[in-house]
Amino acid sequence: MARVVLAMSGGVDSSVAARLLLDAGHEVIGVFMRHGEQSPAVCSIEGAQQPAAGSARPQAAQLPIINRLDHKQGCCTAADAEDARRVADRLNIPFYALDLNREFGRIMDYFVDEYSRGRTPNPCVQCNNWIKFGKLFDYADSASAEFVATGHYAQLEERDGEPALLRGVDDAKDQSYVLFGIERRYLERMLLPVGGFTKPEIRQRAAELGLRVADKKDSQEICFVTSGRYDEFVKRRRLEGGGRAGEGGEFVSTTGDVLGEHDGIEGFTVGQRKGLGIALGEPRYVVRIEPDTKRVVLGERSEMHRRTLTASATNWLTDLPHGELLVGLAQIRYNAAPAPATFTLLPENRLAVEFADPQFGVAPGQAVVCYDRTRVLGGGWIE
Repeated sequence: MARVVLAMSGGVDSSVAARLLLDAGHEVIGVFMRHGEQSPAVCSIEGAQQPAAGSARPQAAQLPIINRLDHKQGCCTAADAEDARRVADRLNIPFYALDLNREFGRIMDYFVDEYSRGRTPNPCVQCNNWIKFGKLFDYADSASAEFVATGHYAQLEERDGEPALLRGVDDAKDQSYVLFGIERRYLERMLLPVGGFTKPEIRQRAAELGLRVADKKDSQEICFVTSGRYDEFVKRRRLEGGGRAGEGGEFVSTTGDVLGEHDGIEGFTVGQRKGLGIALGEPRYVVRIEPDTKRVVLGERSEMHRRTLTASATNWLTDLPHGELLVGLAQIRYNAAPAPATFTLLPENRLAVEFADPQFGVAPGQAVVCYDRTRVLGGGWIE
C-alpha cells in the first residue's frame, strides 16, 4: 500500500479517482488547491497540518463556506472546496486545503504578460507545470507520500523500461496535451486513475457511489477570470500592479489597409472571429497581432492556415535525437486533433514542425505537443 496525495477539485473526475485509488489499496490524502480569485481561506503549505508517515487517518479539515452567486463554474470556488470536502468525508479520507494564492500569482502574471505581447497564453498547462505537478510534489514529500494523483484523462504505462505518458482512452476528454510540460522525473511518481475510462463511465461510477458530484458540470472558464472577460482582467491586473491599462490601436487588413480601431490587443487572439467589435460585411479572422504597433491584422479564413511552425522552451518526456527528422503527430491546441507531422529538435530547446496538411489558427503562445501515436513525446511553446 502506498500513500498518495490526490488533487481534489470538487469535480466528478478527482472524486472517482479517490475511490479508484482506495480500491487499489492505497492510502489517500485529498488536497484542494486554493489558487484563484475568491477562493476560501485555507492553510498554506508551510503551515499545513500534515500526516506523519504511518499515522492514522485524521479527520477531514473543515472549510468555510462562501456563497458566490456570481462566480462562474471553475476549478477553485468555495463551492468546489465544499464538494471536495464532502466527498472526502464520504470516503473517510483526510482532506486538506493548501493556500497557493501566492504561487498562483505567477500564473496570473504570465497570463497578463502573454496577452500584452500579442500571444495566446495557456494558463492550464502552466498550472500543471508549476503548481499541480510542482508545488503538490513538495507537499507530497512533506507528507511522506510516494505518489501524486490527479483526475486528468491521460494514462501512464511502462515503455522500454521507462514511464510513458499516453492519451486517455476517451478521445473526447483526453487531457494528455496539458501535461506535456511536467518534469520528466515526476512520471514515475504520478498516478492517473481515470485515464482508462470514458467520461460517461466515470459519471456512472460516481452515481453508483452516491456522490452528489456525479452530474456536476465540467469547469469551463479560467478559474481566475471569473467574469469571462480576459481583456478586463488583464487591464485590471496591470493597474493593480502600478502599470498602465493598455492602449488601443488599428485593425488592418493583410494588405495593410486600415479597417477601424480597437481598445487594446489584449482583447484578441489569433484565429478569433467573433467579438471583434467591427462590422465588415463578411467574416474576418485575427491573422496576426503586432504588439509593437498595436495593430490587429484581419484576414479571410484561407489566410489562417499554416503548414510550419517553430517553438521554444521545449520539454521532452523521453530521449529523442536532436537534428534528425522525426515522424509523428502534433497538436496545436487543447481542442484540436493531433495531425500528421514531421518535427526536428533544434539547439537551445527549440523545435521545428511541418504538417502534412495546413493547420488552422496556429497561435503564438499556445503549446504544440508531439506524439508517437498515443504517446506524448513532449513539446514546446509556439513562437
